[in-house]
Amino acid sequence: MIRRKKLSIFTDATDNTSVLELKRIIEGILKVPPENQQLFNKDNQLMDDDKTLQDYGMVASVAKAQCPATVGLAIRMENGEFEKLDIAPLSSPPDLPYVMKSQETNGQEQTS
Repeated sequence: MIRRKKLSIFTDATDNTSVLELKRIIEGILKVPPENQQLFNKDNQLMDDDKTLQDYGMVASVAKAQCPATVGLAIRMENGEFEKLDIAPLSSPPDLPYVMKSQETNGQEQTS
């Protein structure tokens, strides 16, 4: 999963996918060339184009569809500098409505 601000992109990459290959996948989606992208691992360490996802601990035994590995994305701005890495927290699901919380009563009012 590639994250930038409030954007989340899900890709199907393997352990031996290089960082540069991942940037090319992002280019196909966002139309931003690889040289204008910076990718960061979970420790906010800048990832090297020549390394693979496995080199950063992103392997199939850890990263699964229901719990993907997260890669941060920063893009070069018009002034030539890269934006600061900014990943908005994922939202939490809202609380269940009151009527759904009282499953024991099956929607019937309880009498005292």
